[in-house]
Amino acid sequence: MIHESAMIGKNVTIGKNTIIEEHVSIGDNVSIGNNVTIKANTQIGDNVQINDLTVLGKGTSTNKKMARKPSTKLDPLIIENDVIIGCSCVIYRSVLLKRGVFVGDLSSIRENVAIAEDSIIGRNVMVENNTTIGKRVTIQTGCYITADMEIEDEVFFGPCCSTSNDKYMGMGNFVLQGPIVKRGAKIGNNATLLPAIVIGENSIVGAGAVVTKDVPNNKTVVGNPGKTLK
Repeated sequence: MIHESAMIGKNVTIGKNTIIEEHVSIGDNVSIGNNVTIKANTQIGDNVQINDLTVLGKGTSTNKKMARKPSTKLDPLIIENDVIIGCSCVIYRSVLLKRGVFVGDLSSIRENVAIAEDSIIGRNVMVENNTTIGKRVTIQTGCYITADMEIEDEVFFGPCCSTSNDKYMGMGNFVLQGPIVKRGAKIGNNATLLPAIVIGENSIVGAGAVVTKDVPNNKTVVGNPGKTLK
């Protein structure tokens, strides 16, 4: 079903059972798979590939227990040119995917997230809200990118890394702040980054490390708790 107000460009292919809601804008040479839902006001550029069973432009929801209620007044999802989105992804409103971004199968990107040019969000990655990701970043399979996090350009996350933004686990006495990962840092498989720490430029976090303190530029940290190699 395609709403009459949707604007569809040239040479667009649309799969079976796909729903395109009101005021969606789709550029030229776009490929949309089967059973895709594109929510109202979503903006899609040229040469974009959207694979089966994906939902684009999802709104937020909440319940009584949730301490920080998500906003219900969100800007449209914007997908720039040459983006590829895999199967069974869920991408919320107020997300910006810049040119050349790749989103792997089964990944989810929450509201108020910006991902810069040519970055890779791997298979089954969760990117929480209020997070910025720079250019040419690689986040590999199964990573959890917490809310309120900043990742600068050319950072690498190995598979199954975990990050957190709440030092006292829901007690309400900590201003939520995820890690800040500076340009060129490399985070090894299964590493854990605790809230509000800074991972310095071109530093390395070893596989399985639990990082509880800031890491200086150009240093390597290993172990639990993480310690700097001399």
